[in-house]
Amino acid sequence: MSLSGDERVNLMGMTVSQLEDFFVQMGEKKYRAVQVVKWIHQRGVSSIEEMTDISRSLRDKLAGIAVINAPEVTYQKDSKDGTRKWIMKMPGGSSVETVFIPEEGRGTLCVSSQIGCSLDCSFCSTGKQGFNRDLTAVEIIGQVWLAVKSFDQPGQKRERRVTNVVMMGMGEPLLNFDNVIAAMNLMMEDNAYGLSKRRVTLSTSGVVPAIEQMHGVTDACLALSLHAPNDELRNQLVPINRKYGIEKTLQACKAYLDQLADKRVATIEYTLIDGINDELQHAQELVQVLRQIPCKINLIPFNPFPNSGYRRPSNNRIHRFRETLQQAGYNVTVRKTRGDDIDAACGQLVGRVQDLTKRNQRFIDAVQLGVSAAERAHTR
Repeated sequence: MSLSGDERVNLMGMTVSQLEDFFVQMGEKKYRAVQVVKWIHQRGVSSIEEMTDISRSLRDKLAGIAVINAPEVTYQKDSKDGTRKWIMKMPGGSSVETVFIPEEGRGTLCVSSQIGCSLDCSFCSTGKQGFNRDLTAVEIIGQVWLAVKSFDQPGQKRERRVTNVVMMGMGEPLLNFDNVIAAMNLMMEDNAYGLSKRRVTLSTSGVVPAIEQMHGVTDACLALSLHAPNDELRNQLVPINRKYGIEKTLQACKAYLDQLADKRVATIEYTLIDGINDELQHAQELVQVLRQIPCKINLIPFNPFPNSGYRRPSNNRIHRFRETLQQAGYNVTVRKTRGDDIDAACGQLVGRVQDLTKRNQRFIDAVQLGVSAAERAHTR
């Protein structure tokens, strides 16, 4: 796909194996694939003309059938804490958001996989925008390409700013399986970004058949957006749980971890919402339900957005919840709220979605009618 509407093939989203097939079909040697991948992703070129170790005749031939196009950045802003947010416009007029979070010793890029999200988790601003479509592999890896270029001059020897990528932006990655896997393979490709398999993480709400499909096609890290310790509550907060309950989802996650060559643990993401899922009894339930899977727990204090109907818990409640889990032997972190002054915090990414589901209008209508957050979650 070409992001400009050009009918020529866009080389940016193609893996090494896809490019090898592409060049063989052209009557060229397979090794050209590695050359092109290095030029695009290591050196950051956006023009075939710049690929100077490729013959003039091949460059001319490529220019007639191929392009190198990234998404269009329409907005970029830095938070006071160093977080950077981009809004990227996609064909059709909708936009997605990408966020870079700097921390001591690493820099994490949060990448989107869909325009909007079809899952409608009750506490997530992205889900309230509705859903438009899946992103292509070009549009996913293009976010990484643009982020790397915004900090560094590709090809120069300097400290890498983007050291980690998390598929935790807009969308449910496993509902866009093929494009997400292709993009993650490029992130971990030695001739592209060369990120360690321990530094690329896919976050899912629990699409069980797709978790099972991951076996053998990727070895990225896995994070599960759990957010509740029992099915009754999770059914309200994370609607996909009505189809794939907690036990079945955890079993699928464990099976994925078990087939990896190295010893890995899942990251359990748990958004703490005042008076909803942050009681001591919830922490105690969570201790028991997670006994079946090797994991670490990332607690995420709820980040407010307009008309959500939910509140962030007090620091005391967050501390008490964490302490209960730690006393049970779990490795627990509390995610710092980063970039909230530019609406870049977890759960706040909204972009601009031409909603094909009409969910955004239903959400607005419910708010205007005074329907509570709990009632909206229960009736969805």
